[in-house]
Amino acid sequence: MEFITQTTADGATRLTIEGELSIYDAAEIKHRLIEGIRGAAVFELDLSHVGVMDSAGFQLLTLAKRESLELGHALRIVGHSPAVREVIEFFNMVAYFGDPLVIPAGEQS
Repeated sequence: MEFITQTTADGATRLTIEGELSIYDAAEIKHRLIEGIRGAAVFELDLSHVGVMDSAGFQLLTLAKRESLELGHALRIVGHSPAVREVIEFFNMVAYFGDPLVIPAGEQS
């Protein structure tokens, strides 16, 4: 599990998660998500490098979304790996997160 934090050109804080978004790292992921959302008016979450996402990972995303709404901060998911798309679509929550799911041209869904 690796976390990369950057500031984007428009001033948002972007957290890239590389590895698994799962129960095994849930406590650390939760801490980083909450810290990022509370510390930035616009928080971007790049999940394009997530290889595995389970239901605990999905719960963390819903927690992040709820926290951002309560604080009046923006949460943008800017990258969806196939694993992330599969889980979000399984739970029929694409509209809830409100971010466009971009599927690369060479990839079949």
